[in-house]
Amino acid sequence: MDHRPYVVITGAAGFIGSAMLAQLNASRQFAPSKSLVLVDDFSREDKLRNLEDKSYALKIARQDFPAWLEQNAASVDLLLHIGARTDTAEFDRSVFERWNSGYSRHLWKSCAQNGIALIYASSAATYGDGSQGYGDDHAGIPSLKPLNPYGDSKQEFDVWALAQEQKPPFWAGLKFFNVYGPNEYHKGRMASVIFHAFHQIKESGSVRLFRSHKAGFADGEQRRDFVYIRDVIGVLEWLMHTRSSSGIYNLGSGQARTFLDLARAVFSAMKVPESIEFIDMPEDIRDTYQYHTEAPMNKLRDAGYREAFYSLEEGVEDYVQQFLLPDRVL
Repeated sequence: MDHRPYVVITGAAGFIGSAMLAQLNASRQFAPSKSLVLVDDFSREDKLRNLEDKSYALKIARQDFPAWLEQNAASVDLLLHIGARTDTAEFDRSVFERWNSGYSRHLWKSCAQNGIALIYASSAATYGDGSQGYGDDHAGIPSLKPLNPYGDSKQEFDVWALAQEQKPPFWAGLKFFNVYGPNEYHKGRMASVIFHAFHQIKESGSVRLFRSHKAGFADGEQRRDFVYIRDVIGVLEWLMHTRSSSGIYNLGSGQARTFLDLARAVFSAMKVPESIEFIDMPEDIRDTYQYHTEAPMNKLRDAGYREAFYSLEEGVEDYVQQFLLPDRVL
């Protein structure tokens, strides 16, 4: 069997990609300086802190990567396709076609034709308002209806991937729920509520949460499945090594928690008295806002993943005390 030295990470300077890079740098199973190829828009200076003190073999601009992959496919063992345009408030569909669904189709075809394993980022945004549940069974995926163009781009690729006859030797699509943790500082409005709550408390001593604009949900009782980045990279690394069963998987904590729970966890981790106020939700996201998400995790468990997930309180405490307060990245 020929030796394929390279593992490629797209979105390598971003939140999840750089956290995965840090994990692989720490792994004894890799010689990072020789085996890791990083792909991203490296002109974004606001993300480059995530790459400081990291080891890797090559950096490739995202627009140049498809051609590089065609020329070097025989040397690539695995592609971790984490990079994407992730702004849920972006409504220019051509942006998502270029950098999400279209880009991903091209990479899938290269992996399938050249025997490269592929793990890619999908999203819980594909579930829309949740009226059809959050199950990751393949039979139900084509009928999902996302609420924004970002979700549509992820949904379109999931459906397309399931329909392909020619597939990579191993592939997994991961429906990330609400991921939070170090290395997300550059995401601006799209950073986690934990990140924003920390900085609000630091600056003003209080947290502002969105009022509810939906009957049946009190202010602050909107629920999300918050999953800590350490759990996400744990699953990614496990899939890399086991290549257990190909398919699309949920990746959340498996438990929905309220934004009030989240705010209280941040106050507790910062050792600051609670002070919470409510503000109106911006109108541009009001009609497409998810009020409840929760990831059934039985499919990943059935595939063999056994590690326990951080509770919201455990994850927030680690994030705040180990990274936000000392201003560190992974």
